[in-house]
Amino acid sequence: MTPRGRQLLLVPVAVVVLAGCGGPAAPPSAGPDVVAAEQVFVEPPVVVPDPSGTSATLQVSTSIDMACAVVFGQDRSLGDGIATDADMGGGAHAEHQAVMRGLEPDTEYFYRVQGSGADGNLYRSELMTFRTAPADVDVVPGADVVVGAQVVDVSSEFSDAFAAANAVDGDLGTEWSSDGDGDEASVTVDLGRQVAVVGVALRSRSMSDGSAIIETFTVTADDGQTFGPFEAGTAAVVNEADFTGRVLKIDAVTTTGGNTGAAEIELYERR
Repeated sequence: MTPRGRQLLLVPVAVVVLAGCGGPAAPPSAGPDVVAAEQVFVEPPVVVPDPSGTSATLQVSTSIDMACAVVFGQDRSLGDGIATDADMGGGAHAEHQAVMRGLEPDTEYFYRVQGSGADGNLYRSELMTFRTAPADVDVVPGADVVVGAQVVDVSSEFSDAFAAANAVDGDLGTEWSSDGDGDEASVTVDLGRQVAVVGVALRSRSMSDGSAIIETFTVTADDGQTFGPFEAGTAAVVNEADFTGRVLKIDAVTTTGGNTGAAEIELYERR
């Protein structure tokens, strides 16, 4: 979902990288063939920049099952990072989505998509570019007070690597995933003090098959009052709010099912 009044920029891209690589791979002198990834793209890939300017999502479908990733950087060395398919089980499939995080707003990035196909070939795209969105300062109504909050309850966790604490660590590169909770996913946090909340956001995790996305959520405060539902999604969606609480329960309301969770939950206090 996109924030109200905003439209995500869809940037055509042509990119794919070898899963597990830290940068562009040189063609091997022997072994599997290296084939242009463009040959297996069903349609040209797109890059969807987050309005915050700090992340962007590569989306592409392939005509064969592949294990894909995208390497990216501010120069042609592609040294800034690698983003792998969001599917937690890994392996080869045809619908790919990889979130590039830790980006600088309003900055041009180079990237390449690489992958290993179920046919035994290695696939690599041409070097391409995209530009992140300018930082949208208007989406932040105050100070985010949930970073570092104590998680006191959670519906479930897929594994230690996907612990609920990842949703309140201030790092979009980590995620909380439930263990298949779908619409029943929830997490409760203790802010350590009473806070007058003026804005809330939930940046949902997602899987390349379209599952695991929290679309709307509610917040229940200490006094038992429930607020919302608020809009969520994989992009930045900051909702106005007006309530006070210390121990707050965040509940998924509508989702696309599966291992729902959050890359980050944000609770804003008026400055």
